[in-house]
Amino acid sequence: MRSVFRALGASAVALALAATLAPVAAHAASTAPAPATALAGATGRVLSVPGLVNARDLGGYTTYDGKTTKWGTVYRTETLSKLTPEGVNAVGALGLGKVVDLRTAPEISADGTDRLPAGVTAVARPVDDTSLFAFIGGVVRSKDPVHQQAQLGNGAAEARMTALYKGFVTNPGNRAQLGAAIKDVANSVKPIAFHCSAGKDRTGVLADTILRAVGVPASTSEQDYLLSNSLRAASDKALRDQVKAAGYMQDPDLLIPLQEVRGSYLAAFREQAVADYGSFGDFLTNGLGLTPSDLLKLRSRTVS
Repeated sequence: MRSVFRALGASAVALALAATLAPVAAHAASTAPAPATALAGATGRVLSVPGLVNARDLGGYTTYDGKTTKWGTVYRTETLSKLTPEGVNAVGALGLGKVVDLRTAPEISADGTDRLPAGVTAVARPVDDTSLFAFIGGVVRSKDPVHQQAQLGNGAAEARMTALYKGFVTNPGNRAQLGAAIKDVANSVKPIAFHCSAGKDRTGVLADTILRAVGVPASTSEQDYLLSNSLRAASDKALRDQVKAAGYMQDPDLLIPLQEVRGSYLAAFREQAVADYGSFGDFLTNGLGLTPSDLLKLRSRTVS
């Protein structure tokens, strides 16, 4: 079960990534019905890429002024470190110029660097995970149900996730990296993708910020954010089953608040931004360091 241990450490914020790292869990996920496939057929938004379950196009969203975000321009994914050769080819077909990696150095060390097609530039924009990387691995490896309940039960896991999302705003380094990532998108000539580990939290707030900044209603952006739950459902459950079967947790459902995205988490991010800067617009400029020119370029690049 060393692969399970390694997986738990590699994706502390979103333990669902373990399904792509642990061979048995990965097999379980591959043989389960794939919600991503069904959604891709229905909407064209979700990418069918071997080695990914939470990859999608940010195009097709209507803005307040009746325009639409461009298809084939900005993508959000989970880590690309586990792409199969076929997955690398599928990503290559997107014509990407850059991939922005929001993971921290310890995550990359444990999980691996992105497997990118030739000619794609990797850009590091590490956003802090408030030590969840180490914390969750330690709690699970303890095999102590009393300790696990104390650390994750009765709202404790939700509180840690809320603190994580507030930290995207209150941590100056995080603001700088998120602002730089948005500038990467604004200045991109070719299509661009960005990701963290599971493609749901750091990736989620970055996608939310970009969509709202270009005029997509907050309610629409939240629906894109919440889509990660259905896309990750099979791999999330596979991980919980593995953890229980391996004897690490009697109640692996304690992990669910860490695996899921929730409207309350996103609200914590949004509300912290307004509390600290007065408005979303001032958060963009004074918090993330974006200039009016940056925002105009972002809009021009992503909306038609």
